[in-house]
Amino acid sequence: MSSTIPKIQTAAVVASSGASIQVKHDHPVKSQAELAPGECLVKLDCTGVCHTDLHAAFGDWPVPTKTPLIGGHEGVGVIVAIGDHTTGSPVKVGDRVGIKWLADSCLNCEQCRKGLEQNCVEAKLSGYTVDGTFSQYVVSFVRHVTPIPENLDSRAAASILCAGVTVYRALKYSQTTAGDWVVLPGAGGGLGHLAVQYAKNMGLKVIAIDSGTQKKQLCEDLGADVWIDFMESKNIVEDVKNATGGAGAHSAVVTTASPSGYSQAVDYLRCGGTLMAVGLPGKANLEASIFFTVFKSISILGSYVGNRQDAMEAIEIASRGAVKCHYELRHIDDLQKTYEDMMQGMISGRVVLEFD
Repeated sequence: MSSTIPKIQTAAVVASSGASIQVKHDHPVKSQAELAPGECLVKLDCTGVCHTDLHAAFGDWPVPTKTPLIGGHEGVGVIVAIGDHTTGSPVKVGDRVGIKWLADSCLNCEQCRKGLEQNCVEAKLSGYTVDGTFSQYVVSFVRHVTPIPENLDSRAAASILCAGVTVYRALKYSQTTAGDWVVLPGAGGGLGHLAVQYAKNMGLKVIAIDSGTQKKQLCEDLGADVWIDFMESKNIVEDVKNATGGAGAHSAVVTTASPSGYSQAVDYLRCGGTLMAVGLPGKANLEASIFFTVFKSISILGSYVGNRQDAMEAIEIASRGAVKCHYELRHIDDLQKTYEDMMQGMISGRVVLEFD
């Protein structure tokens, strides 16, 4: 059940939280015999880079990471080995698959049975609690890798596995219907630009909030109905209300990690509106008027990545060409520079890394 597997590989390793990235060319690769039942070894073609990877490297979230750590959770590649005594595997050697943030879950607890696999108490998280996709080979789990359709390019698929799945699920549960207004703070970023496209695919009217001419052009090209530059706007709440005929938006999917993106949303949502909390600031509180949250019948829902079905649906939509990830192709050696660009807000869309 295996192909030729090298003993060493290239991998980007963080030795301890906050340490610089070390790109090593002699990192060990697990052999087929070392794989546990249910595990698979995937030779990666590419991997996306996510803001979460930055938090994992810094260790600044309240959930601890493993160290040393290989980050990354948006990998696409081919299965080259499966552990002995694996039964009922939905995938086989030679299949092209994607590796997501949720590497594995028990599939038997209450949360898993209810479709909240990502909230399983036994969940393994790629590039966080287990090594991830910033390496040429990665160990994952046959029950949770996502098959990639033949007509979807690996580089185009990579960021759908996290950014795409995350915003797709948030929009799916945003209590909106075709023709409703949705506000997308951070619309020009990695998650945001995909949210614009999934929202338009669902028939929603999009108000994109971000800053800069490059991000404005990207959002408008993707079909955003209204653009608001938060650096130029004198009153974002009034701008949203004016764009929606005075009533406010039906929903806001907040992908930015800025707390202000959340506090403003309750004010510009119409009565019965829904705030979908997606972005994860490491240390911030969600502040909203309790009076007006109740008085306006506002729903505030947390939406955390997605389950296996969400991933399949998000990938299927992308395979039809309805959603396309706008990405810049870089090399694994450029990961540190990519983190620096992220921190400065210099990246429109997404970055995808190659190993060759």
